[in-house]
Amino acid sequence: MRTLALLFAVILSLPVAAQEKKKSDPQVARGRYLVQIAGCNDCHTPGYPESGGKVPEAQWLTGDALGWRGPWGTTYPTNLRLYMQDLTEDEWVKKGKTLNARPPMPWFNVRDMNTSDLRAMYRYIRHLGPAGKPAPAYLPPGETPSGPYVQFPEPPKKK
Repeated sequence: MRTLALLFAVILSLPVAAQEKKKSDPQVARGRYLVQIAGCNDCHTPGYPESGGKVPEAQWLTGDALGWRGPWGTTYPTNLRLYMQDLTEDEWVKKGKTLNARPPMPWFNVRDMNTSDLRAMYRYIRHLGPAGKPAPAYLPPGETPSGPYVQFPEPPKKK
């Protein structure tokens, strides 16, 4: 009887195991790789560059309160994990292909990514799930940030 109960438990668990296997998306791993090599964590993950990338993955892409101040004002790295929650995959691809952001965001690199890359990044970031809080709001030129910031010099004047 005990053997029969064990066999029954194994048979019942087979669909669950098959279902879990179906849920794994190879694009999630590819998106993780792209996020790493594209340098997304360098700004969008607090402490990432200073620690040599030794920030737990659970804390990745939560935005940062470190401002980047220059002639454009002060920008803050967006919490991508919250940002992606409000977009569908297709909306993200469209946004990525037309992105135009303030410095120091290398928006031109995102625009050059192919659709497959953008979809993989989206799936990875969504896979991480929402975490953290929104980054501070953009400050226009002339407003001084209340928190820490990196000051960019004025560009050289054209002669």
